[in-house]
Amino acid sequence: MPTTFLRLLTPLFSLGLLAFLAAAPTPVAAQDRGTEEPRTSPNAAVSQTIGTTEVRLTYGRPQVNDRAIFGDLVPYNEVWRTGANEATTFSVSSDVTIEGESLSAGTYSLYTIPGPNSWTIIFNNVADQWGTQYDRSADALRVDVSPESAPPHEMMTFGFEQVTSTSGTCVLYWADARVPFEIQEAEN
Repeated sequence: MPTTFLRLLTPLFSLGLLAFLAAAPTPVAAQDRGTEEPRTSPNAAVSQTIGTTEVRLTYGRPQVNDRAIFGDLVPYNEVWRTGANEATTFSVSSDVTIEGESLSAGTYSLYTIPGPNSWTIIFNNVADQWGTQYDRSADALRVDVSPESAPPHEMMTFGFEQVTSTSGTCVLYWADARVPFEIQEAEN
């Protein structure tokens, strides 16, 4: 009788274990911007409507933490993830121009190549990726801009300035740098 009882109990135990595993929470993938656990570089998002186009950036906000940033932690003349963790994403709801160059509506990863006198802003077609998985062959657009000095910013921040009914300037602030790039709604 004990053997019969165990034969009956084993399938029930297996079903129970499968049900438990199916209901257990799955680990968060690297691409998820979940808020289950606090991050050293917290997630942030900023959006701005320019004309009828919604522009949105989602990014991880690293901190200076008494480190030398540009030219040291973030080397000059090398591709930088422009934030922390997942790749920074840049979304536009309709076609725009960035520094006068066309960019189609969509969501892109945003990378940069910092330099002491010039930065390259990169819009990459692969939006959903970890920040260090950059592949140049997937670039949609590259534009060069001039960095400026700014009062110190402990946490990396994106914002919008000089917004009109047809254009606006997106600005990256971090450490003592201000890096602006102009966005203009495309003419229909």
